[in-house]
Amino acid sequence: MRVDKYINSVNITKRRAVAEDMCKSKVVSINGVVAKPAKDVKVGDSITIAYLEKTIVYEVLQIPTTKTIPKSKQSEYVKEIS
Repeated sequence: MRVDKYINSVNITKRRAVAEDMCKSKVVSINGVVAKPAKDVKVGDSITIAYLEKTIVYEVLQIPTTKTIPKSKQSEYVKEIS
């Protein structure tokens, strides 16, 4: 699954366009490498998002099969490391 779709479907961002812009602005990296929006995400990858005030690292636990998942099931798909 594309990184921009993944970030959107696991409810890290509200819209895919926002996730895509974050990737184009080079604030999203996968396993320490800056990621383009079309970069594939696999189980076990770590996604780092550098916000203005803080940097958050997420671990990919599962790839969703549907377009979106309920906010209550977010912990099954992604885990916030820091």
